[in-house]
Amino acid sequence: MDKALEFLDDTLKKDDVIIIACSGGPDSLCLLSLVCEFKIKKNLTIVVGHVNHNLRKESKNEALFVKNYALKNNLIYEELDVDFENQYNEQKGHKKRYEFYFTLARKYKAGYIATAHHGDDLIETILMRISRGSTLEGYKGISKITKYDKVSIIRPLLDYTKEDILKYDKDNNIPYVIDKSNKSNKYTRNRYRKNILPFLKKEEKLVHLKYQKFSRECSDYINFVKDYINNLKVIKDNTIDITKLTKETDFIKRKVIEEVIKEIQKDDYLEINDKEVQELLKLFKGNNRTINLNNSYVGIKDYNKLIIKKDEPELNFNYELTKDVITKDWSIKFEKTSVDNSNYCIRLNSKEIKLPLKIRKRIDGDKMEILNLKGHKKVKDIFIDEKIDTLKRNMLPIVVDSNDTIIWLPGIKKSKFAKKNNEKYDIILKYEVKEK
Repeated sequence: MDKALEFLDDTLKKDDVIIIACSGGPDSLCLLSLVCEFKIKKNLTIVVGHVNHNLRKESKNEALFVKNYALKNNLIYEELDVDFENQYNEQKGHKKRYEFYFTLARKYKAGYIATAHHGDDLIETILMRISRGSTLEGYKGISKITKYDKVSIIRPLLDYTKEDILKYDKDNNIPYVIDKSNKSNKYTRNRYRKNILPFLKKEEKLVHLKYQKFSRECSDYINFVKDYINNLKVIKDNTIDITKLTKETDFIKRKVIEEVIKEIQKDDYLEINDKEVQELLKLFKGNNRTINLNNSYVGIKDYNKLIIKKDEPELNFNYELTKDVITKDWSIKFEKTSVDNSNYCIRLNSKEIKLPLKIRKRIDGDKMEILNLKGHKKVKDIFIDEKIDTLKRNMLPIVVDSNDTIIWLPGIKKSKFAKKNNEKYDIILKYEVKEK
């Protein structure tokens, strides 16, 4: 286990706090014993985290075994008791475990979560993801270090096989429990472990090192593409600037989409399949439209932008404009004087309109008579002419009088009721947009 010890010695610093994901099996007890080698030397705080899935009658005894081992070695012990109510699957179990480990990391201000993944696990993971389809990020499998903001997941045993670990445990008299479910064909990973791994190892004894090399190659390609995309400066606030990608291949466009999705996944759940990625790619060339994704997310083509966002219900607003109206996004205020002649300021004669004025959002079919133009024009067409983002249209304020006649599209267009400086007026309104 020299490589694992060297890795831990290089990675862990004095007074670090580390969470150990411990099932009680041979892998996690091997890992725990290796980390304990540095407990005194580096003054480590070691927290043993055990998840009891309650799937077998032995589960409680296994949890008790881990607890007793931790306390005997003066380690902190934390347990999560989970009841899946017969709804367990591998994905749900994985999600619950990592939510628990990250909760512990926050509680103890830990810089590391250590898991006992080894070389055989790496092979299984890569093969499973290739079989079901993934991205290059997925095909690389498991990395020795994965950084998440202030916490890093470390996997010191990746250089070793299950056989290596069992030998180490035996040679060092390390106790452990056996999870009988690891032999069940019910779980996908077990089928790969029992049927495919033996064949690969027969062909090449050190096959896990070949898969490690494959994983590193994938990482190198991923990092190269990330740097390329960062240099394009094409992503801002989950919005893709399509104009900067016109000469790029579909591969780069796809990777840009994946980068946006990964950014969203840091704070929320959003899974995208190949079909949805292809639909998002079509938005680069198509007309303005929206496609639905999962978890209430949508992909929106809006002129030269492709936006991936949560499809949150639009807020209704309706204000009576008898005094200043101030919202978190904009304000419309009464002014005593102003020399501003832009569309952000309007002068009105109260005798020509019906008071009180009101502010509302756009309604389908809205029309207005624009200053210095004959006839009415649809507000929708004005927004299109002015290239107003589709997302913004229903959130922009529209000023109307009590007859619901549109008086002003603040910041965009004035109606025929707007007065010049040398004309009669007794109302001055000023529109301001708040910077974000």
